[in-house]
Amino acid sequence: MTQNRAEIIAKHKQNGVIFADEESAFIDADVTIGSGTTIAPNVHLVGKTEIGQNVSIGFNTEIENSIIGDGVKIRQSVILDSEIGAGTTVGPFTYVRPNCKVGENVKLGDFVEIKNSNIGNGTKLSHLTYVGDADVGERINFGCGTVVVNYDGKKKYRTVIEDDAFIGCNTNLVAPVTVGKNAFTAAGSTITDDVPADTLAIARARQVVKTNWKRK
Repeated sequence: MTQNRAEIIAKHKQNGVIFADEESAFIDADVTIGSGTTIAPNVHLVGKTEIGQNVSIGFNTEIENSIIGDGVKIRQSVILDSEIGAGTTVGPFTYVRPNCKVGENVKLGDFVEIKNSNIGNGTKLSHLTYVGDADVGERINFGCGTVVVNYDGKKKYRTVIEDDAFIGCNTNLVAPVTVGKNAFTAAGSTITDDVPADTLAIARARQVVKTNWKRK
């Protein structure tokens, strides 16, 4: 027998799920939710989604056909056909597109978009970053404005970033490219060649200051 919306909500409440506003929660019948999880208003959990224990799902969040680990905190975000590891924070305004596997204790911050990518444990993408078609290691820091340039107009290519790398603000990583373990990219760099482990890559023009300059 098909369950109606009220029956689905009641079942989850009996299992220890906390709803801030039952009238605005939309949960598909096949969704599973662990005890201690809190669901804010206007949340949509769709398809075969699995939510772990003690998860916090903020308002205006949509999760479809995804697996969310224990203790994850999500704010105002969209997650599609992906997996989020335990202890990770997502949002606000994060877009996880299909075929992503995000590790444990990762930070996906505001206006971050990832697609078809693997993100290792402890990595931080705090804000204004796009990562597509990439294999990202553990404990990597992405500076604000980083873009993985995965598409040349005809084909898409993968980027590899190894453990403990540091990606400076406004870095463009033009795939296919590899950034080695413990490597750094300088802020404002456009990286088109592999960066060996334990090195610093600088790919930007030197600053020129012209004196006695007047706006015409």
